Amino acid sequence: MVSTTPDVRPSNPRFSSGPCAKPPQWTLDKLADAPLGRSHRAAVGKSKLAAAIDETREILGIPADYRIGIVPASDTGAVEMAMWSMLGARPATMVAWESFGAGWVTDVVKQLKIEAEVKTAEYGRIVDMASLDYDTDVVFTWNGTTSGVRVASGDAIPSDREGLTICDATSAAFAQDLPWDKLDVTTFSWQKVMGGEAAHGMLILSPRAVERLESYTPAWPLPKIFRMTKGGKLIEGIFKGETINTPSMLCVEDYLVALDWAREVGGLEGLKARANANAQAIWDFCDARDWIANLAEDEATRSNTSVCLKFTDERVKDGAAFAKAVAKRLEKEGVALDIGAYRDAPAGLRIWCGATVETSDIEAMLPWLDWAFEAEIAAQAEAA
Repeated sequence: MVSTTPDVRPSNPRFSSGPCAKPPQWTLDKLADAPLGRSHRAAVGKSKLAAAIDETREILGIPADYRIGIVPASDTGAVEMAMWSMLGARPATMVAWESFGAGWVTDVVKQLKIEAEVKTAEYGRIVDMASLDYDTDVVFTWNGTTSGVRVASGDAIPSDREGLTICDATSAAFAQDLPWDKLDVTTFSWQKVMGGEAAHGMLILSPRAVERLESYTPAWPLPKIFRMTKGGKLIEGIFKGETINTPSMLCVEDYLVALDWAREVGGLEGLKARANANAQAIWDFCDARDWIANLAEDEATRSNTSVCLKFTDERVKDGAAFAKAVAKRLEKEGVALDIGAYRDAPAGLRIWCGATVETSDIEAMLPWLDWAFEAEIAAQAEAA
């Protein structure tokens, strides 16, 4: 029984899964070089946008013949651009094991009305990626932000596939290995692992995806912000920093600052190591207790960024109410902010472990989770 509050508090209690914590030692002063009040089409704006693309390629190891574009509406906008522009040329396979993947299913099946096979798994599990027909276009999330389950590897995706693979990687980019040769469309946003500001998405296209764009015209009209071709040819400017709509140069500067920090901590390998250490601290905590567990059932598919937890103690009668009460206690103490499970997910907690979070803060927060659990169990017993 933990009857007293712990002595140590996290230096930064921000464990939200998006927008996520800023990089350590981040201050507003670091954005002083942002070209505010200048056109994004001026030389200074173009250079900043081009640098964001080039540095993303360098850190993530994206092949030279893949296009990288900065697009509107965060990761959601990037995924929608890809689906509305490329799907329909052949049958599709829609894969979902959490909320956002289910949203892509709805868009394709109910809005675009494309012939699609839908493969789903319950929260905490994942679809067998080897069972999919890759001669269809396959749409899936690499890391389920709302379920804490990720694809273990891209080994199941064949190199000689006929269809495209469209991958929502927003909670995986900069924290997990992404096999670029197996991914034709990859999307993410700045607000996840890099702790950037919201509203801007990244769209990464393989040569096969470009070929689809230039050879296929969808049967439905495309809004301006989805259009990537003109006269049957790719609008190359989009992938050189000439954005479709006006970006926030303040947000661009913030992303560049995060990329600078990423290099300082060792690039992709350093970022992965930080996320792995954060997640491992929570996994070890759960392994040592019989009242809390990882929502992901298979260790091989556990996310190292969005770690989702469930309460397993039989004394917990109303899981949703209990989880909310625990999260509220931690927020009131100022030791863990925004860690409630996603609204569509099973009752529990969700703790972001991406690279911008310090392992020392995770380790300082966990004794408070012990305290909050015991305090809420006691309050529940008293109320009964």
